[in-house]
Amino acid sequence: MQSSRKRNMPRTIKLIDVTLRDAHQCLWATRMTTGMMREIAPKLDRAGFEAIDLVGGAVFDVCVRYLREDPWERMRILSQWVKETPLIIHTRGQSLFTFEFFADDVVELAAERFAANGMRYHTPYDALNDMRNLEIPIKAAKRHGLYVVGGVVFTHSPVHTDAYYAKKAQELLKHGVDAVFLKDASGLLTPERIATIVPALKKVLGTKPLQIHTHCNSGLAPYVVLQAVEHGVDVVHTATSTLANGVSHSPTERVTRNLRRRGHDVPLDLDLVKEVADELKLIADKEGKPVGTPNEYDEFHFQHQCPGGMVSNLAYQLETMGLKGRLDEILEEAWHVREDLGYPIVVSPFAQYIVTQAVLNVMGRDQGKQRFDTVPDEIRLYVRGGYGEIAGPIDPNLYDKITRGAAPITERPGALVPPALDRIRKTRGPFTSDDDVLLAAFYDDNNYKALKAAGPIKTDYVAAQSPLVTLFREIGNRPTISNFSLKALQGV
Repeated sequence: MQSSRKRNMPRTIKLIDVTLRDAHQCLWATRMTTGMMREIAPKLDRAGFEAIDLVGGAVFDVCVRYLREDPWERMRILSQWVKETPLIIHTRGQSLFTFEFFADDVVELAAERFAANGMRYHTPYDALNDMRNLEIPIKAAKRHGLYVVGGVVFTHSPVHTDAYYAKKAQELLKHGVDAVFLKDASGLLTPERIATIVPALKKVLGTKPLQIHTHCNSGLAPYVVLQAVEHGVDVVHTATSTLANGVSHSPTERVTRNLRRRGHDVPLDLDLVKEVADELKLIADKEGKPVGTPNEYDEFHFQHQCPGGMVSNLAYQLETMGLKGRLDEILEEAWHVREDLGYPIVVSPFAQYIVTQAVLNVMGRDQGKQRFDTVPDEIRLYVRGGYGEIAGPIDPNLYDKITRGAAPITERPGALVPPALDRIRKTRGPFTSDDDVLLAAFYDDNNYKALKAAGPIKTDYVAAQSPLVTLFREIGNRPTISNFSLKALQGV
């Protein structure tokens, strides 16, 4: 099979490391502290990655709300530890790090502060692939000298065709991106779809690089990324093995070896990556956190499409609501809710909105109600177009039921948000920096004050290890007990 597979000519393939951002977001509930990064960040820096993913998605929010670490300070600290490799700021476009849209002046100031705090690489995306929501983030980032890779978010549906994705890539090029990444947050890409979607995107992009960012929810990702390279992908997003697999990304070490076995050049120092993996194992052991293991393939995942972490959280929440044992029923309903609502992509915030509506429909059915008799305000806004373009059709009768006859919204959502910075400075100030102005724009006074009261980030984390582990590491192999004298083992 291997020898008969037709392949492209060998190429140089670059990797992007997601260990410090998306990997621990997937497996450690985003709880990696800045201190935990102290020993591993310089090694990732020297390993030879295209870039290192650092802040974005839930990381910014968890830093503020739970870790009480100023994310701007994290950027500054890591830009001192990582000197050779660009650090990535990953955003939800006009929503930045939250579920709401921000005014254009907030988005523009955020781009300025990204650059000022050491970020060199920006990867914005929009959850509905409405590229109007990326216009301001892209232009502002480019104005401040950032390398910008715009995202097209993958999903499986009758309307999300290869032609649809080619059109979205064309729209990104018009906004001036340096490259494009195919974002597959739920691990829905298959080898069969890769064979058609990657050539369709490459035809549009020409010489612009194409990246792939796909998760291991279905267990297929480590093979999917190899096939993606064969069909023209230039850059692959991976995670250090300790924090790979599961609902995280493909393991850096295995992807590198497999690509090299196929004849490609991957300019990466795996010895340094191994040191990072070992350090992460020590941290996981000390903190009682899981390491990644491969997922089994489940056909149901391709129907409900919910991210893995969300499914486990939903199971717990259903139990607290007296709905224990009804997870599959809720996920089945979520599948149909998504069909009814024109196939929104199951990423934040729409993953949460779809599942909430599914729970309301199931609970309503228990009470003799009709589906969509109870609808959250966020769903009403979505159906009107308040978050952006809807890819698929919505039945007119359902539209009227949900919106109560309100008119559709056709303008760019960000244009409907009034300027905010002057108001924030007047009502919440004075501030000592624009970083603090933005924190006040993103968070209420309680969270803002709690973050400021926490003080500077502590960076002195040490992963504990036993004397025996230390001895093994010094010897450089894994010897048996007979290799050591009793004296060497005293106190172990």
